[in-house]
Amino acid sequence: MTNRSNKAAVPEAKSALNRFKFEVASELGVPLSDGYNGDLTSRQNGSVGGYMVKKMIEAQEKQMAGK
Repeated sequence: MTNRSNKAAVPEAKSALNRFKFEVASELGVPLSDGYNGDLTSRQNGSVGGYMVKKMIEAQEKQMAGK
């Protein structure tokens, strides 16, 4: 079985998610660069991913409350 957890559900959104990732990294002060980021700690990378999820959930909750 192939692991598809790292595939975008909507491939067309890949560039928007990438921009969002860099925006979040900048807000958190994580020195994310385009390309290799193996010098970053798991904590730094995890904070970016976690904060992205938090912001996406907040946006969805706001959208659902507005309907």
